[in-house]
Amino acid sequence: MAASTQKNNKPGKSGAKEAQPLIIPKNPAEEQRLRLERLMRNPEKLAPIPDRPKEWNPRAPPEFVRDVMGSSAGAGSGEFHVYRHLRRREYQRQDFLDKISEKQQKDLDYLKRLEENKKAAQERTEKRRRKREKLKQKKLMAKKAKLGDQSKTDTAEKTESSSDEEEEEEAEEKEDDAETPSFIMGRK
Repeated sequence: MAASTQKNNKPGKSGAKEAQPLIIPKNPAEEQRLRLERLMRNPEKLAPIPDRPKEWNPRAPPEFVRDVMGSSAGAGSGEFHVYRHLRRREYQRQDFLDKISEKQQKDLDYLKRLEENKKAAQERTEKRRRKREKLKQKKLMAKKAKLGDQSKTDTAEKTESSSDEEEEEEAEEKEDDAETPSFIMGRK
């Protein structure tokens, strides 16, 4: 017998694992460190990832109850405990159903609020887009009016104009002043 145990415990065996010293962790951080070290000894090996725990579901109520308990005389002393257990289980089931319905209601409320926020954001974006377009149009009108004024003054200097033409230009300038914006962005 001694020879067979010596045969299995040879120190020069190629497939033997190294003996690791037993280290008892003193706190949770040390325990975590030891686990990480053990995982990192062989990085190619897949780390065990536990499955997500299943959600607790109550047992369905029985379709037909055979042992109906009543308040009749002759009930045994153990009947009260059976009744209490059934009552507790039914209350658990009802609480579970209430929590599920509450969760569903919260989910619906959340989706509704999300949709309302999305609509409000789209409306704000559209309003700002219209404002930008209006400002851009005002800028273009001011630029056209300025170019028109410059070309009118150039032609007026080159040619002699009568008093009728000057009155027309003044009337046009008054119209242009009404169309020019009160401020233009990007200019000083």
